[in-house]
Amino acid sequence: MTAARAPWRRAWDAAQLAFWRAAASGWVPARWFNAGLPPPEARHARTGALDIEIVSHCWRYAHLLAFQLNSLVRHPPRRTRVTMTVFHAPDDDATVELLAHFGAITVPNVRWNWQPRPKERLFRRAIGRHEAAVATRADWVWFTDCDVVFGPGCLDALADALQGRRDALVYPRVEACSELLADDDPRLHPADPASADIGAMQFVPLAVTRATGPLQVTHGDVARALGYCGPIGFYHRPAERWQKAHEDRAHRWLLQTQGMPIDVPQVHRIRHASKGRYADGGVMARLRRWWRQRLTAARDARERAR
Repeated sequence: MTAARAPWRRAWDAAQLAFWRAAASGWVPARWFNAGLPPPEARHARTGALDIEIVSHCWRYAHLLAFQLNSLVRHPPRRTRVTMTVFHAPDDDATVELLAHFGAITVPNVRWNWQPRPKERLFRRAIGRHEAAVATRADWVWFTDCDVVFGPGCLDALADALQGRRDALVYPRVEACSELLADDDPRLHPADPASADIGAMQFVPLAVTRATGPLQVTHGDVARALGYCGPIGFYHRPAERWQKAHEDRAHRWLLQTQGMPIDVPQVHRIRHASKGRYADGGVMARLRRWWRQRLTAARDARERAR
């Protein structure tokens, strides 16, 4: 019976995805679904030493996560308190081992918060983001990816830029992106977590035009009220394989903003050739990887020409 319904279920899932993608493109008014969104005057305009929660996901990218976590060890915040939340799968041995290593390190103003989940709940990133959003006690929540690295002064500058703001969503105005690194590049595989440092990489500053998936800094009151795509149950269903993050656009749509740019220095992103969804190694995976390399090279060339 289940096998007979499988094609119908696949068609229904495809139809739902198409609807929500079209809705998030502006074809449907967001007000139909975001009734819980608090208006600006109802959001707290926090000042002083802020609490910021960073929410990251890692599935078999422990070598990249090492750079992110080690950046907090090397450059701990001084004027803000950070909760570093990482969603991961218990059967991802390398990530579990990495988190155990960093969990044993005490970092001033940083609290480690490891969140193991079955990999099926990890494969749709919005599930963990939603759980973190509704449970957070932070003033602001930075939804990010494990390839984002926080340089010296980054998080304190973020807290400075957030003083007294009520925006639903903000994002760094500029991110510094590495060249597209091959999977076997030795710079991606340090000898141990403590030596994970981006100093040997070259970065290009790129202008950011909207709050993209790894750069979505959401007001805590908004996160608690609406979650991460909270009204869209489709984006909270477990999956059998890693899902492309279409919900990032839906998050902006529900918040009725592309985000407000703010000045946050030392935001780095390590660009790597293989995305998790390309891991099957088939012809389509190789074509996607090739196309991504072309797009990355073209964007970098445009930025250098400015």
